[in-house]
Amino acid sequence: MDNKAVVRGFFAAVSERRADDLPAFMASGVIDHNKMIHGEPDEPGAAFEGIRMQLAAFDPLRLRVEELVAEGDRVVARLTMSGTHTGTHVRMPEPTGRSFENEAIFLFTLGDGKITEIRGVSDRLGLFLQLGWDWPTID
Repeated sequence: MDNKAVVRGFFAAVSERRADDLPAFMASGVIDHNKMIHGEPDEPGAAFEGIRMQLAAFDPLRLRVEELVAEGDRVVARLTMSGTHTGTHVRMPEPTGRSFENEAIFLFTLGDGKITEIRGVSDRLGLFLQLGWDWPTID
């Protein structure tokens, strides 16, 4: 499977709520450099739990690929993320029932046919405003 196909498969597994299929796309020690929401685990391999937390908090959660660019062991994805806050999350335990849609860009590094590193930026301010969440503070 080429690197673009791996990344597409990853996004499909998340959007289709197939968390058990993630090891087919992500290395066991995958490093997620940019958390989507404050409070997610932060060590090698913790991305699996971070995604499970997102799936628990948002149903549906859709990651629609708008564009993929690949070079060597890197794939850049521009996507539209959307979902509805229906479950609990460390950052916002009480579901709001509100929906969001925002744009994100991810940079994946792949090795041996699996994602080994994830870097990403998204419109977090827009996400928080759409969901009615308070902006996180640093303790």
